[in-house]
This record gives sequence, structure tokens and C-alpha cells, in this order.
Amino acid sequence: MSKILTGAEDFFFEGDQVGILAIHGFTGTTQSMRSLGQAFADAGYTVLGPRLTGHGISPEEMTKAEFKDWFQDVEEALDELRLHTDKIFITGLSMGGALTLYLAENYEDILGIMPINAAIDMPDFKEYYQAQKAANVEFVDGIGSDIKKPDVTELAYPKTPVKSMKELLDLMKHVREDLPKVTCPTLIFSSTVDHVVPPENAKIIYEEISSSDKSIIKLPESYHVATLDNDADLIATESIKFIREILASEI
Repeated sequence: MSKILTGAEDFFFEGDQVGILAIHGFTGTTQSMRSLGQAFADAGYTVLGPRLTGHGISPEEMTKAEFKDWFQDVEEALDELRLHTDKIFITGLSMGGALTLYLAENYEDILGIMPINAAIDMPDFKEYYQAQKAANVEFVDGIGSDIKKPDVTELAYPKTPVKSMKELLDLMKHVREDLPKVTCPTLIFSSTVDHVVPPENAKIIYEEISSSDKSIIKLPESYHVATLDNDADLIATESIKFIREILASEI
């Protein structure tokens, strides 16, 4: 077994019967979700942050992973969370946001989701992938640490496997096609300036999901990795408020 980078491990905070799945992004690690997970734990909730296949080890290890592995990872994590809790919420950053939507598309017991700068449509990324593939390039510069706040670094790969870029494109295609299947309450977070995922993705999600309870919260002081940026507290506060409102309506 290849060695997992320090800080990239799964995390689990045991709390009450309300469970929150916190999913990291493409080439990133659980480090990007840990502080948000801790905020949920401090509010009394049970939180699970899974490490996705091929992540948190090496870019070379990531080349072995397919998008179906990431679907399976979050499904297994959801099953694990169900063993500890009976009320489920999901949040995720970037590709983790897309995986959040995937679970909401396929499982009816999810009470609410909070995608953060979720990746659904990245036309420039697709063009870039096609150009690199045509040139037989194996790795390109990494996309980590798009953070406005000074002196904050995301634990992410310094280079991105071109093969893995295709897996992300396939994942986004599958998730976007099924967006109308999302019916649960949805709180969409979107950075005003995002150098990785076009902010227009928030509007696409809002318009294409079928949820009647849905809203977008703008993150004006953060770039892509908003969970480690200036609006991290805003994300935690608004998410907890959202969860509490849904739980109150369930009574």
C-alpha cells in the first residue's frame, strides 16, 4: 500500500444522529474539508471526510483511478455514515461538489446538500485536456491552492495527470445529465472569482436541479478553494443554519 500524505487521511468526528459527508476535490485531499468538518463537529454533528481513490498519495497513483471509483468511494462513505446516523447531509468542494450532486441524484434519504464551487461544466478545461492529449503529454501543472487569503496552501498534487482530466470530464458529464433528479434542499456556494471552475456553474446547477428549496450564496472574498479561504466561516455558518432549518421542518 502506497503511503498516504500527512493530512490527506480520512477523518471522522463522532457526534449526534445528524451525519454530514464532506467530500474533497480533484487532485486535492481531505485537508481542504477538515476545518469545515471540524466546524460541523463543533455544532454537534457526526462528520465523515473520505479520501478519494488515487488522491493524497502521488500523481502517478492517481492515474490508476477512474471516475467510477470516485462514485464508489462516496457511496461507500455514505453507507458508513448511515451506520452512525439517521439524518444525512452532504457537502463537497469542486469535484466533491459534483459528487455531492451525484449522491443527491441517486439516494432519496439525503435531507440536504451544500455544494461548494461544484464542477459541472468546464469548457476551457476540456479544450486544454484535448490539446495535451493530442500532444501526448502525461502531466500538466497542478490546479491546487487557488486561494485569495495570503499564506494558505492547499495540500494538493503539484501536477495533474492528463489521463485523470478525462475522468473528471466524464464524471461531470454523467452528473450534469442527471441534475433534474436532485430534489432535496440545496444550498449552493459560489466564489465570485474562481480561477479553476467557472462561477457560472452555480447558475447551471440552480437552474437544472428540480429542488424547490434552493439558493445560491456568493463568496466574494474567496477563490476556488473557498473552504480554506476568507469565506470559510461564512460557509460553515450558513451551512449549519441551513441544516438546522431543515431539521426543524422535519419535526
